[in-house]
Amino acid sequence: MALILSLETSTDVCSVALHDEEKLISQAEIHEPQSHGAQLALLIDQIIRTAGLSFREINAVAITKGPGSYTGLRIGTSTAKGLCYALDIPLIAIGSLDLLAFQGSGFNLSNALLCPMIDARRMEVYCLVANHKLEIIQPVTAKIIDQHSFSELLNGNKMLFFGNGSEKCREVLYHSNAAFMNNIFPLATALGTMAEKKFNAGEFEDLINFKPFYLKEFVAKKARAGI
Repeated sequence: MALILSLETSTDVCSVALHDEEKLISQAEIHEPQSHGAQLALLIDQIIRTAGLSFREINAVAITKGPGSYTGLRIGTSTAKGLCYALDIPLIAIGSLDLLAFQGSGFNLSNALLCPMIDARRMEVYCLVANHKLEIIQPVTAKIIDQHSFSELLNGNKMLFFGNGSEKCREVLYHSNAAFMNNIFPLATALGTMAEKKFNAGEFEDLINFKPFYLKEFVAKKARAGI
């Protein structure tokens, strides 16, 4: 038996889930921006209690490693590491966009190319492109979207765009082969399913050296001086 606790904090949605060999036994999520710091530990405690289990029964912790929200990723990583150290259990990490692609593939009835997108800033997104078998066509990148983006792929393929980064691209990526799916965001319920395979393969992270995959370095803005 592999009891895996999954934490997803790469976007505004904060979600946690508990799986027993891919079977979902407890989950909770909050759709509130900047809620991770205040709510993540509470959600974890909630689902453990709901399942009638103790922390000592958990076999591994899974997180999304990024890219995504800098603050969310830091909170998720530090929480997961703390649990892994305290319980002496392994850490499993999966890319946020890989998780999104996995979730989107369940709606891909036309075998289109999949393009999950996470909002960055202005018209920039973090994205990748995969085929219907989840084989990577274009790796994870930070991309500024304009009317020419993905033109070569769109001219010969149907493409599904989804994730919170895709919402601002609808008016720009106007093409007969472009389709958009709403309300798909990374979730711990799907993360736990993917993590089970890594657990069985023994694919764990180095707890000491593991860091989130930010893709781009965080640059803090200086506050303007008062006038």
